Order: sequence, then structure tokens, then C-alpha cells
Amino acid sequence: MENVVLIIHLLLALGLIGVVLLQRSEGGGLGMGGGGVVSGRQAATALSKVTWALAIAFIATSMTLTIIAAQKSAGSSVLDRVAPAEETAPEPVVPTVPSGGDLLPPSTGETAPQVPRAD
Repeated sequence: MENVVLIIHLLLALGLIGVVLLQRSEGGGLGMGGGGVVSGRQAATALSKVTWALAIAFIATSMTLTIIAAQKSAGSSVLDRVAPAEETAPEPVVPTVPSGGDLLPPSTGETAPQVPRAD
């Protein structure tokens, strides 16, 4: 169900982009050129009606996807999915010291290669 709504949502988004790009530019942002969006009423063209229909359908599918996602995650937390809660605490790791008291790794008897110094 979620995949079907998501595909419809994507198709609506592409259709909305296409219809908006097909509309005639009236020039002068926000209707400053006269007879635009801000001033007076304008005749509703077929493209504007299609744009409104696609926009309403896009908002409806957005809300539907939000509701589906909320129902899927009801009663769970993001942290539960990342690291499942452990019922018992893990035992602490205590580092052990070798019996000789030496913290360095055992020597193999080889010497490190000599690097010439740059003077």
C-alpha cells in the first residue's frame, strides 16, 4: 500500500512540475506587471485548474504517506532500531597484564631499519 501511494506521489510531483513549467509567464514577479496574481481576478485557464487539482492530490498523498509512516512506527523508537535494548548489563572488560609485567610486545630480536637523517 505504501509503495503504491509513493509511486502516485512521485507521478503527481512530476506532473505538477510539468504543468507549472507549461504555464505562461506573466512577467513582473508577484503580479507587478498588472493583471497578475495580486491584482484583480483573472480567468481560470485549463492549466491553472489542472495545477490546482495536482496540488491538492499531491498534498493528499503527502498526508497519506505521513499517516502510513506514523502507523508503522507506532510504539517504537529510533533507538530501538539502531541498538536493541539489552536486558542485562554487559560485564566490564578488564585489561590483563602479562605475567612478566612487561606491557611491550615480545621482541623478535630484529632491529628496526636505519633511516638516514636529513641535515
